[in-house]
This record gives sequence, structure tokens and C-alpha cells, in this order.
Amino acid sequence: MHVMNAIIMQGGKQYHVQPGDEVVVEKIDGNIGDKVVVPTVMTYDNGKIDTKPGKVTATIVEHGKGDKINGFKYKPKNNVRKKYGHRQPYTKIKIGGNN
Repeated sequence: MHVMNAIIMQGGKQYHVQPGDEVVVEKIDGNIGDKVVVPTVMTYDNGKIDTKPGKVTATIVEHGKGDKINGFKYKPKNNVRKKYGHRQPYTKIKIGGNN
């Protein structure tokens, strides 16, 4: 069975992927079912490593928001307290073949 592995770069982070993998990455603009092109940092297959920049095609599977993170700012002696929450948006993509 021939499976090519790749290291892709999306949203300032690197992910190790193979065709058929579903990966949660930073939010990508687009609709569900759209094809996106993701740049590769490195590909390797059967011990052969290729560090030339390349591209991998992926399909957007879903959009969503991550778990809520609560933050709290506090300044002593000044009666300053601020509580806030944040949910990081994400996109789940399914990796296809390489271009």
C-alpha cells in the first residue's frame, strides 16, 4: 500500500498528516465541502524525504468553536476585576492527495 506522509503548515502550526486524516486547524474561510490548498513543509515516502515546498488538497468538513477558556484580570488595591471568556474558532479538514 502506497501512503505518502507530509508535514503541513496551517495557521502558524505544523501538522503530521496522511491522506484520509481529519485534522483540526485554525479557522479557514470557506464553506463546508470546499476544497482548500494547504502548503507542505516536507513530504516523505518509503524513507525518501523531500523538503521542497509543495501543496496538499484538503476538504473542509466542519467549522466550530473550541472549549471555553475563562480569563481574569485583577489589579490589587484598585478595585479592578475583569472576568472574560474566549472560545477559539476552528476548522476540521480532511486531507486528500498532493498537487
